[in-house]
Amino acid sequence: MLVTIFCISFAWGTLIFFILSILFTLKQGISHLKKLHQIPCHACEYFTNDYRLKCTVHPKKACSELAIECIDFEPKTSACNACQKGRRKPC
Repeated sequence: MLVTIFCISFAWGTLIFFILSILFTLKQGISHLKKLHQIPCHACEYFTNDYRLKCTVHPKKACSELAIECIDFEPKTSACNACQKGRRKPC
């Protein structure tokens, strides 16, 4: 009888530990994703979108967590003046 109670307690304890570890991992993953969504490189004028040279100003810290507070961030211009007036195709 004592062995049965121990086995049931061990099984429930293992199940609770497993569920708590999954919840903890999800919480960490969500906070990491929120931090990664703060990286502004895709909206920067100096971002080249080329895997060989991602940024012309800071190539080593482009698209990483170090770029979150980049002092050289410049928002991309939407289009050149000729494109906005409809004279030629977008740049």
